Amino acid sequence: MLKGAVAGRYAEALYEIAVTAKLVDQLEEELKAVVGVITESDQLRKILFHPRITAAEKKEVLDSLFKGRISEVAMSFLGLLVERHREIYLADITEYFTGLANKARNISDVNVTSAVELTKEEKKRLADAMAKCTGKKVRLSYNVDKGLLGGLLVRVGDKVIDGSVRTRLETLREHLRQIS
Repeated sequence: MLKGAVAGRYAEALYEIAVTAKLVDQLEEELKAVVGVITESDQLRKILFHPRITAAEKKEVLDSLFKGRISEVAMSFLGLLVERHREIYLADITEYFTGLANKARNISDVNVTSAVELTKEEKKRLADAMAKCTGKKVRLSYNVDKGLLGGLLVRVGDKVIDGSVRTRLETLREHLRQIS
């Protein structure tokens, strides 16, 4: 609960600043890059998330890595997170920030899981259908899960459309249990 609330507040505040300064796209890319660097480096994560390392030392590390490579707004934001002991929420803040930016751009991220790899034609038809259904531009990502047996599992934000054979079989099994 706290993670979402903290990430939301910081992301919304940063987004307002980004809109005012017309830096939304740039800040989004910079935050994603910083999160990527932190994710890839165990040593950097240990330094940033260790409670006994002071904020000044953490800021010094961040300055040595990112100063001159990312905007002053992004550097100031990272410094603020460190000062307030919120650096652990950076990935969640970035995700929330991206969601706010995509909402303003009228873009919806859609995750599609299928039992087999979809053909180009199927992907195109699905993209068209999802764009029509959501009324937005869609960015689809595809995964394969052989456990679905058949059908699709589609996630749009926090909504799930489950048209998988596995779920239908489980529903049928439960229905048969109830009537017998």
